[in-house]
Amino acid sequence: MAIHSALSRTTSPAAKAAFAAGAAVLLTLSLASCSADTADATGNDTTGVSYAADENTLVFGVVPDSVDTQTNYQPLMDYIEQETGKTVEYHESTDYAALIEAAIAGKIDVASFSGFTYITATNNGAAITPISSIVTKEGEVPGYYSQAIVPADSDITSLEEFAGKKVCFVDPSSTSGYLFPSYNLLEAGVDPVADVTPVFAGKHDVSVQKVGEGKECEVGFAEDSEVAKSDKVKVIGETMVPGAPIVVSDTLPDELKTTLTEILAEVTIDDIIAAGIESADTQAFRDTFFATEPVDDAYYNTIRDICVKTSASQCQG
Repeated sequence: MAIHSALSRTTSPAAKAAFAAGAAVLLTLSLASCSADTADATGNDTTGVSYAADENTLVFGVVPDSVDTQTNYQPLMDYIEQETGKTVEYHESTDYAALIEAAIAGKIDVASFSGFTYITATNNGAAITPISSIVTKEGEVPGYYSQAIVPADSDITSLEEFAGKKVCFVDPSSTSGYLFPSYNLLEAGVDPVADVTPVFAGKHDVSVQKVGEGKECEVGFAEDSEVAKSDKVKVIGETMVPGAPIVVSDTLPDELKTTLTEILAEVTIDDIIAAGIESADTQAFRDTFFATEPVDDAYYNTIRDICVKTSASQCQG
């Protein structure tokens, strides 16, 4: 309105042209100023960039699958801290649902998900991208086993015999502790809700413990790494599960996302130790980490398919 009024009072064509040229310059400067508001000191575009805490901190989210969860991830967090120059803050969610909510709310920058929680989180709007999955032994591929277990002295040999039993699952949002077991039970003709008494143990090691005791749970399911630690149970069936992804937030600056991808997509325990991370040179870490292998979103299509076939409400959040 101000430009139009001023121009309407200008009678000379030359003056009108000069005024228009001046207005164009002012508009250009104004747009440049607005653009500068979305750039950092180095000129990088920061539109849409955000951190879970602040620009000096990376929040690393996990679910406490066992009592040693933080110990198992500490060397990797130390490595990320050294390579990025950021402080890495450990964030332990109370359960899978809480980690999903944290991802949706933008409260994590890097995280270790299960395949199921990754699918559920992205189905509900979490802006995260998988970059790699941990393998625990040389020669392995990303992935692990969901194992059906019974007490060591049990006569049960098949999933069909789980019908009518008290069954230990891990958590309603657990890939290897609920989603795959539910699918396998359905394939065996056993409804995981109507045909059994579900017991949610909360953690894989607790599920193993309860099945081994044979009281609160007569049979159950857990991840292979925890089952292997017990001589109180035996395995009567197993299914390969796509490896749990390490994810990064899409809202981090592009340069930082690139750095995280480069350092986490393919790194071995020897690389981490060579980088000077002394906490990695322990037997405890070697038992849980050998290297990371790259994965992408399509790698988890199997889980999407199972979500459809089981109509699991958890897949929708």
